[in-house]
Amino acid sequence: MGMKSITKGLLAVVVFALLLPACSHQNPGKPRVLVFSKTAGYHHQSIAVGKIAIQKLGSQNSFDVDTTTDATWFTDDSLKKYAAIVFLSTTGDVLDYRQRVALERYIQAGGGFVGIHAAADAEYDWGWYGRLVGGYFLDHPGIHDSFPNIQQGIINVVDSNNDATRFLPKPWTRTDEFYSYKKLNKDVHVLLTIDETSYKGGHKMGNHPMAWYHEYDGGRAWYTELGHTDESYAEDNYLKHILAGIKYAIGGNNELDYARATSPIPPDEDRFVKTQLFNGQLYEPTEMTILPNFDVLILERRGGIKLYKNDTKKVKQVGYLDVYFKTLHTPGVNAEEGMLGLAKDPDYAQNSYVYIYYSPADSSVNRLSRFTFKNDTLDKATEKTILEVKAQREICCHTGGSIAFGPDKLLYLSAGDNSTPFDEKGAQYVNNGFAPLNDVPGHQQYDARRSAGNSNDLRGKIMRIKVNPDASYDIPEGNLFPKGTAKTRPEIYVMGDRNPYRISVDQKNSYLYWGEVGPDANDDSFATRGPRGYDELNQARKAGFFGWPLFVGNNYAYHEYDYATGKSGPAFDPEHPINDSRNNTGIRELPPAQPAFVWYPYGPSPDFPEVGTGGRNAMAGPVYYTDLFPDSTRLPDYYNGKLIEY
Repeated sequence: MGMKSITKGLLAVVVFALLLPACSHQNPGKPRVLVFSKTAGYHHQSIAVGKIAIQKLGSQNSFDVDTTTDATWFTDDSLKKYAAIVFLSTTGDVLDYRQRVALERYIQAGGGFVGIHAAADAEYDWGWYGRLVGGYFLDHPGIHDSFPNIQQGIINVVDSNNDATRFLPKPWTRTDEFYSYKKLNKDVHVLLTIDETSYKGGHKMGNHPMAWYHEYDGGRAWYTELGHTDESYAEDNYLKHILAGIKYAIGGNNELDYARATSPIPPDEDRFVKTQLFNGQLYEPTEMTILPNFDVLILERRGGIKLYKNDTKKVKQVGYLDVYFKTLHTPGVNAEEGMLGLAKDPDYAQNSYVYIYYSPADSSVNRLSRFTFKNDTLDKATEKTILEVKAQREICCHTGGSIAFGPDKLLYLSAGDNSTPFDEKGAQYVNNGFAPLNDVPGHQQYDARRSAGNSNDLRGKIMRIKVNPDASYDIPEGNLFPKGTAKTRPEIYVMGDRNPYRISVDQKNSYLYWGEVGPDANDDSFATRGPRGYDELNQARKAGFFGWPLFVGNNYAYHEYDYATGKSGPAFDPEHPINDSRNNTGIRELPPAQPAFVWYPYGPSPDFPEVGTGGRNAMAGPVYYTDLFPDSTRLPDYYNGKLIEY
């Protein structure tokens, strides 16, 4: 090799050596570990001995240990001191919204996490945390009898080459409390499983993991289910097991790089001030649209059109349509029709078009029309009818009626199932708050399969069309049924809705969101009728059938039910849904049902506990993007890209 080549080689080595420290700066001194053991639910007695045991492991293995139950330690300034954080049998919601973000930022900056035992029994309404831990507690043996149930089980070593397992007996027989899990993160590397035949009780998972690790969101996470008992923290094999997990979480003891943190710090809750624009000047308002000059056009269900003037801060009437808003011949029925939906044209500044979905008094349809709105006046002479949805009148309920445009200027329109959810007076066999499936002749209003489950009917759907300059419309590519498909309507984008009252379209990616106002049954009747009632928040990234009236929530299935005899049939199959109603004019074999995005009943939701309990009237959207709003009025970056549900 020539001198020039040697010089180049040495230079490359020197440059490489200089670059290495820039990639990872090791913290000076010993690693520091934080053991966090706050509980907001069941408090494990073993926490006390667990903290002492981890402190002893630290003194024996050259890392320092701090312990706390004080969640106010969870700030960037505090957490950046630690190479790893151990959640020792935490339960319930132990961090507030700001503290949660601090943990997210810590992991994103390169931090390490260890979850021990009940760390999986915490923060159920924080999906990021569930994915960090690797799963959520589902149940354990004895939850309905002796609580808890400590017993012997056989642990299988899946990966015997890992530092946390290589020393363990194979199999490992030990006494503990054994969890089952839900929402397991498929990306974890499993270390241990349990032989489900070796212990009694609990949910059987088949492949039943008990310890695992993974890289997650910029950091490292390690979890073990074991460690309920005091005796665990005096057991040599168990202590070696969690020591290896802590060392994995510590990694190279590198300085955290908060430049890599992507979770924005939340604004203070008291930062926002509600400004009331006006009060008491609207009668049954239904939908509004904000015009480019910040005037607000508002529909009233009984026909009125109001305008809030941004310059004068006053409200005035600017139009009226003659609408059907109450039953004319049937007393005691709460009709919901009238002025239903409103949106301005994406090019309103150039064309002054607004779209109204309403119930004309002289025709049993709900009509989508385009009007010109100029000089603070809705010009009825400019009306151009775009689309009509047939409606059965003199009944209640479910109109839908929301209009939204996507970034591609396609128009979306929601329509409810136009079906009666209440029990039929004098009938022997009734809905009882479950899906209305009565196809006995003469009872059509009690059969949502004639509408929402009917591919040849626009009720119980969300339509997607391209409106042309002359107010005709074309069918865009990607709707549920290709144009020309027998017994289908090509306008349908989403099928199987009960009452998609308010919808929204993501202005970046065209994902459709809607709230689904669900049925009223308070209790499950899985053996004969089906699930209790759920409201839904839904997302459609593409066209699909979303289940109603055959399914609700997470594809919970209703049973076929004979309203003439009161006999239940089999539950509907979400993979192969069939509409055999005598009132169905569409296809018999429907597309596979799509589960809801979020679902919740009147009572506590085990899947989405953050929604709480009580009333239900789900509505969804918009997805908020800061760059779509002026600097002076936009919300903080924390809200960028977030879906607003209400």
